Amino acid sequence: MARVLIKKLNPDVELPAYKTSGASGMDLMAFTEEPITIEPNSSYLVPTGLSMAFTEDYEVQIRPRSGLAAKKGITVLNTPGTIDSDYRGEIKIILFNHGKESFIINNKDRVAQMILTPVIKMELEETDSLPDTFRGDGGFGSTGK
Repeated sequence: MARVLIKKLNPDVELPAYKTSGASGMDLMAFTEEPITIEPNSSYLVPTGLSMAFTEDYEVQIRPRSGLAAKKGITVLNTPGTIDSDYRGEIKIILFNHGKESFIINNKDRVAQMILTPVIKMELEETDSLPDTFRGDGGFGSTGK
């Protein structure tokens, strides 16, 4: 298990936790003094009241909660959102309302999940040509339905 330091930016913030032994992600909760309303086709930067630190061979990915997506049309706009190992500011979640109704977030509502993921750094090697493949440079939809 990887060690992650987490800091409450307010003593009233609740720490995330795995809800089941098989859960991949920890639910993140909104930390807000007033309810937040996200109108249809709009986004909002939702505060969590948390910041964190972990080693540079990891990132934390912010992902939607499947229940909110399926039932309310609420998703993380930049899915997956990335928290880099050198970021120390407050974790905030960009939620987007794809639904037809306003969505209200209250303090401590679970709004997203975070997953710790290994990062493999790449070394780029410039070249004038790439190996051929069956697909070649065929783009979107080029392999059929």
